[in-house]
Amino acid sequence: MRISRLSLADGARQARGTAVVIDVFRAFSCEPLLFHYGASRVILSDDIPGCIAMRGEAVLVGEQNELPIPGFDLTNSPFMIMQAGSALFRGRTVIHRTTSGVTGALAALANAEEVWLASYLTARATADHIRRKAPALVSIVAMGIRSVERAPEDECCGDYIESLLTGKPYDHLKALDEILRHETTRKFLRGDRDYLPKEDPAICLQCDLFDFGLRAVKKNGLVVAERIGA
Repeated sequence: MRISRLSLADGARQARGTAVVIDVFRAFSCEPLLFHYGASRVILSDDIPGCIAMRGEAVLVGEQNELPIPGFDLTNSPFMIMQAGSALFRGRTVIHRTTSGVTGALAALANAEEVWLASYLTARATADHIRRKAPALVSIVAMGIRSVERAPEDECCGDYIESLLTGKPYDHLKALDEILRHETTRKFLRGDRDYLPKEDPAICLQCDLFDFGLRAVKKNGLVVAERIGA
């Protein structure tokens, strides 16, 4: 198994083989929570007007350059998803739109054979599924800040997934020190923007909270997140 480490929008477009698209803050920390709270289907979309046209038929969750999108039900926040809980999501279709993770997954689908949607919350389950299939090439893509600037939480999560696949050493305490010192985390902890809850990093940095992975697949002209595993 050969590991290719890639980053940002260009990395998503370059992904080949089995792609692991990582967005820790916050897209692919949100999606396992959506399934946990009972969503029946999660659709990935970059079409904001198309999403809004589905309001009422689906729950709209997402952001544009971190800002809440007018007309959406929730912004892209794990803490807000937890607060809403099953009452909002159980049995519902969710349409998810984000600047980094979702757009990166859509780009990776153009050339990769398989696309996994990863964060710390699903890292081990994702790696377990990939290791069992033993693909020749795994492209690990850290999506970063708005897909244009590297972010330590995504790069470190990539290190963790690589370690799970290959046995390469990984130190989560060292990773946390780097992540917590960086502005990508500090902007949450300051608590001065209600759409960036200070609770989000505490959720997003939990390792292996879920025993299932998420894979992006094309179905009937849509891209959906499939829950793979328990």
